[in-house]
Parts: sequence; C-alpha cells; structure tokens
Amino acid sequence: MVQSVDRALTIIKIVSSRKEGIGVTELANKLGLNKSSIFRILETLTAHGFVEQNKETKKYKLGYQVLELSTKLLESIDIRKEAIPFLRELEEISNEVIHLVTYFQKEAVYIEKLEGHETLRMHSQVGRRAPMHCTSAGKVILANLPKNEAIEIIQQTGLPRHTDKTITTEKELLENLVMIKEQGYGIEREENETGITCIAAPIFNHRGEIAGAISISGTALRMNDDKIAAIKDKLIEVGTRVSQRLGYASKDL
Repeated sequence: MVQSVDRALTIIKIVSSRKEGIGVTELANKLGLNKSSIFRILETLTAHGFVEQNKETKKYKLGYQVLELSTKLLESIDIRKEAIPFLRELEEISNEVIHLVTYFQKEAVYIEKLEGHETLRMHSQVGRRAPMHCTSAGKVILANLPKNEAIEIIQQTGLPRHTDKTITTEKELLENLVMIKEQGYGIEREENETGITCIAAPIFNHRGEIAGAISISGTALRMNDDKIAAIKDKLIEVGTRVSQRLGYASKDL
C-alpha cells in the first residue's frame, strides 16, 4: 500500500462524513499526523477538486470532482449486468420464469429472461415491449411513475383486452396502481396471458426514479397464494438490492 495515497483517501472519507466540514487540526489529531503533513495532502486534493476549503471557517469539505466521478460511475452502470446474479438467485428459489424489464422513453422492455426449471410457454421475449397495463412489471412501473405521466401513457396506449381478466377501465387500473405502490409489489393473475400469473417488484435508479422491474412468472396453478406469499419478500429484497447497485439510497434502506 502506498502510504501517501492511503492517507489522502482516508482524509477524503473523513471529510465526506462531516457535512459542516473539518479543520486541519482535527484531521491531524484523528490521523496522528502533524498539521503540515495534513495541510500538504489537503492542498493536493484541493488542486484536483476533491476537497475545497471554506474561506470563512477554514474547514474543508468535499469538492465537486467527487460528484463528477460519482455521476460518471452511475451513468456507466449496466442494469442488466448488475441484476443478473440476483435474477439467477430468484430462478433457483422459485424454479419459475424470471424477467428483467427496464423503463425507457415511456416504454417497458424485456431485457432479460431466465426460463426457470418448470415447463412454461410465454409470449415474452428479450427485446419485446412489455404491456404496461396488464403485466405485473408494467403495472409496477406505472405505479411508481408521477401520476400525470402514468395517465398519459395509459391514454396514449389504451387498455386493450388481452384476456377476460384484463383491466380495461382507467379508474380500476389507477386504483390498482395505488395499491401496488403502497404494498411495494404488483401481481397480475392471467391479465396478459391465460393461465399465467406473475408478481413483480420495482427497481429504482440513483435519482430515486423507477428504472424497471423484476418479475416472477408461472402457471396460475403453481403461482397460487401460498407460493406468492413464500416468494414475495425475497422478490422485494432482490428489487431493493438491485436498486442499491444502481446507486439508489432510500431512507427506508
């Protein structure tokens, strides 16, 4: 380990924990170093924009270079790459089909599908658009969008009937979306495909916006109330963990 680099990174971590800033003397006491050594490191970090000094209090706080790097990191995150290990975990636990759906330009799109270990034929394919009003993933996304945006999507795309259980009225769908948001997951029972039941949980990005959803799909016979109850909490946990990998930080996490 390079000692000077180690000290500089340690200082950045300490500074980041002090919203009001921290002075040279306090840093020196914390690290057991003389003030001149701390000052030289701070001067170097300041020159590169990683810390900055308040001219009135003389205390140091994080600089905007840290924010710039954080933004670049968050923008480079691949939701599919981050989610895959968790999707496989769900597949092993449930033995059912797992979908990863992303939300982009007012559309929900399947970007990953794990087939599970049970026999199941579904229309879903990677790259295809997921119906927003009659899939668990689509409804979870709608439920977590600003209401005006959700209504705009509903009115633009309509509510075409896919099965005799599809919700086809705006009022009923909006009521369903409120419940979904409150409980933190969504279920659709044969609304998109006859004989198929799905449950989904949301994924949020670093800005706290809905980024997509993860769903588990199986036959209506297998995906009964008991099985849904058994896998629900794990699904929500996986959604939370993927969200965290995308930089999401909720007050509830």
